[in-house]
Amino acid sequence: MSTFRRQPLDHEGDFQAFGENWLDLLESLICRGRAAGADFVEIFLENTDNLGILAEQDIITSVSPSFSKGAGIRVFSGTKDGFVSTNELTENGLIQALDQALGMLGFEILSNQKIVFEGLKPLMDYGLSKRNWLSQCPGIEESSHKILAGTRKLNQYGKNLTVRRASYSRSWQEILVASSDGTFSKDIRLNQSVGLNTLAAEKDHRSSVGRRYGSSGNPQDLRNWDEDSSAEDICTSSKKMLYASYVQAGQKPVVLANKFGGVIFHEACGHLLETTQLERGTSPFADKVNQQIANEAVTAIDEGLSEGAFGSISIDDEGMESQKTVLIRDGILKGFLSDRAGELRTGHKRTGSGRRQNYSYAAASRMRNTYIAAGKFTPDNLIESIDDGLYCKSMGGGSVGATGQFNFSVEEGYLIKDGKLTDPVKGATLIGEAKEILPRISMCADDLDLAAGFCGSISGNIYVTVGQPHIKVDSITIGGR
Repeated sequence: MSTFRRQPLDHEGDFQAFGENWLDLLESLICRGRAAGADFVEIFLENTDNLGILAEQDIITSVSPSFSKGAGIRVFSGTKDGFVSTNELTENGLIQALDQALGMLGFEILSNQKIVFEGLKPLMDYGLSKRNWLSQCPGIEESSHKILAGTRKLNQYGKNLTVRRASYSRSWQEILVASSDGTFSKDIRLNQSVGLNTLAAEKDHRSSVGRRYGSSGNPQDLRNWDEDSSAEDICTSSKKMLYASYVQAGQKPVVLANKFGGVIFHEACGHLLETTQLERGTSPFADKVNQQIANEAVTAIDEGLSEGAFGSISIDDEGMESQKTVLIRDGILKGFLSDRAGELRTGHKRTGSGRRQNYSYAAASRMRNTYIAAGKFTPDNLIESIDDGLYCKSMGGGSVGATGQFNFSVEEGYLIKDGKLTDPVKGATLIGEAKEILPRISMCADDLDLAAGFCGSISGNIYVTVGQPHIKVDSITIGGR
């Protein structure tokens, strides 16, 4: 049995000192929330150090360092919750935020009432080996020189380039999670990405090509980036697309390339397998567990374990260890991605998928590294099986509706004629609906690969990985001219 206790702390307001020295204050806050009547209390503390740099042509045009610290406090009563965030990390500031969250649910503060709370467990520190990550990352000057090298390489390999742009982003995050089930976990995270973009133009011809590369947990990532091969790859694509003909609209089979081709599965299907969509009643797969929703060639996985992948995490933002979740096995829906609120409201067990952009958001069920698993064919097998179709080597942007309707632009595409790649084409858009397209994925190649991405949803923008091998879709609507 525990009672609420208020103890002044020597480190009051010192957020940098993550560790056992926060134990008394966090237990006091949890006791206060439980005494007021909350079924569950969770406290998420965060400290960040971020950097963004943009180079246009051969000039650094933007340097954007940013720092933040704060707390998000969430309380539950049954399936209802109240959430408040604050950047005042003093004892009084945290108490005020907690009381506001409690007030949302109509609770009154009863500080003398005894409640059942066994205390926090021993600290699980997943950041022990990561303490030097930030100091090992390149600084502003070194990062600027590196991305300027990228724009110079674009100028070397490219022709008719009216825009040459390179960008670098670094996100360093330290978190501490404590909750009334005893969770007491700390972690340090590092995500870095670099992007190259070009716009080529000659008379009435235009082509726009971009690539982004990213990793997690590797302070040397930018230093190891091969700007020469990246620039050559982009400029080769730009040259082919500049004079490409526009694709004709119609219904055809397509082959989607690996890596970022997986963005369609992520957007059109992955979000429908998050419990946030079940809570909204917008997922067409809500009652389809253990039923076939895709071709038997499709196995889909979400996990946070792949070393260095952009969406990998040691723990989620609710303090749960990361794990592998099979979403679809051989075409059969096996489960959903769930956070704590999702488990309470839908009954689907937590999967270590509670994620948020920062302390100002409550965690929600979100994807990590999400991909279609490798199959038994080669990419050539897929192309050879098509008489008249489209090969989508690189995907661009798109949009997705609430129930999985999507349209995505094809950044780099080629016609398939009699089982062979032929002319480059541009202006293609893939249009469809998840529940209709999944059964049409008839072949998966053996070349699974992943690509870094950013995902926006109810709990903000987070780092994710999309991926797949080359896949064949038997029929899809292609928008064009």
